[in-house]
Amino acid sequence: MQVVLLEKVEKLGAIGDVVDVKPGYARNFLLPQEKALRATKANLERFEREREALEKLNAERAEKARGEGAHLDGASFVLIRQASETGQLYGSVSTRDIADAASSDSFHVTRGMVDLNDPIKTLGLHDVRLKLHAEVDVTVTINVARTEDEAERQAAGEDVIQSAADEDRALAEAQAAELFEAGAEPDELAEGETEAEAEAVEGETETEA
Repeated sequence: MQVVLLEKVEKLGAIGDVVDVKPGYARNFLLPQEKALRATKANLERFEREREALEKLNAERAEKARGEGAHLDGASFVLIRQASETGQLYGSVSTRDIADAASSDSFHVTRGMVDLNDPIKTLGLHDVRLKLHAEVDVTVTINVARTEDEAERQAAGEDVIQSAADEDRALAEAQAAELFEAGAEPDELAEGETEAEAEAVEGETETEA
């Protein structure tokens, strides 16, 4: 289907361009959102008559989005989520979550403004583009963490997943050292088992024999 664009559409064309699109894309998005008209002779003539007014309206909307959304460029938003030790979320962060986090009394961010191909499924800092207008976009940082403290550490540049792994490794090494100093090889005792418990089990085994 051929349509004439009433505003710039990313990866499609600029205002006034006549382009070929899939019928479903036109019917479900471009036409109802008033981003385009069917490229009939009558509509093309109408567009040329209204071109100047449409270009002026588009410029005004872009300037408004640029001014009202200026505070978003480079902003960071913290989203607290549950996650595994490896940083995988129990769930995900969606476009709705990001839109809600970035919205304020001065500027409402809609899901359609969030340029996110796939939901976020890991902890960490994620750069996300917000399309405030066809000609205006900004980048925000979504800080996904398990706690506010963890979010602050991530914002400061710390890899909290690696830090947690290092802490677990250090703890395991310390426990192994304590067992060795107590006279037992680290793998002689079951996890959490004391020497007395091990000796008791050994005595019971010999009695049964």
